[in-house]
Amino acid sequence: MRGIALRAARAALWVVLPAELALAVCLVGGVRITGAVLLAAEALVLGVLALEAAVLWPLYTARRRAGDGRRAAALAAVRAVVPVAVRRLMVHELRALHSLGVWAVRRRHRIPEGALPFSYTEPQTGTVWAFFFASVLETVVLALVIPWPLVHLILLVIGVYGTVLIVALHAACVTRPHVVGADGSLRLRYGALFDLRVPASLITAARMERRYDAGGLVRVGEDGVLDLAVGSQTTVSVELAEPVEFVRPLGRRGSARTLRFHADDARAAVAALGRKPVTLAPRPVTPVTPERTAPSSTPGPPA
Repeated sequence: MRGIALRAARAALWVVLPAELALAVCLVGGVRITGAVLLAAEALVLGVLALEAAVLWPLYTARRRAGDGRRAAALAAVRAVVPVAVRRLMVHELRALHSLGVWAVRRRHRIPEGALPFSYTEPQTGTVWAFFFASVLETVVLALVIPWPLVHLILLVIGVYGTVLIVALHAACVTRPHVVGADGSLRLRYGALFDLRVPASLITAARMERRYDAGGLVRVGEDGVLDLAVGSQTTVSVELAEPVEFVRPLGRRGSARTLRFHADDARAAVAALGRKPVTLAPRPVTPVTPERTAPSSTPGPPA
């Protein structure tokens, strides 16, 4: 019986949580989705979480009886139930929610000294806020027309969380821009979903090139070209001396020798990639001069 429950829990995670991420990416990408679909998706996620808790608890208690500590038992139970790809989705969601706090204090995530950040959210900003206000309106309307108090409360909580998640995904993009390091290296990001570091020694050329692509967020062609599109467009192309490996949002790995991505200021991004590496001078150390004291008085003759 326990084996059946474990397989059911894994299957539910494989189906529901990737579908939730795909739904969120569609919202950010400008795909129109009705409020009823959003609420149904979040209600399904709530049911799956209840199933996971029911399966995880016996596994946790069994590991505790075997002598594991609380942390080790919890990690073992999670690894037994939750596949790697689904764990990555959960981490992406937590990072997106954390980005709300970073955004609120007007900070950015890990911009080294001497590095230049380049935003990429301009094509999606208007769409995100349009969906945010539409989601708020639809959540309130659906909550008001439901006559049963319990269902009313559940739908309201789920709708509010879904609305917050839309803003969190956008906040993750705002606080995690592309970065060109002082040494000429490149870091490509899309919120908490994608992160690729390219050493300066591999970059051979960079140019402005606006392209429109109806594909997904991360797409790799057979010719080794990686497209990281925002609003179905890219504006910068970077040629590499050799392929670099990257990790997709769900954990699959790939490699590419040409990178296409969007930067709001494509001209400045290309110029930054073509600049000479900047050597940060050490901060000058001001010598500390001991404070002079008043001369001591001459002792008088002995009495």
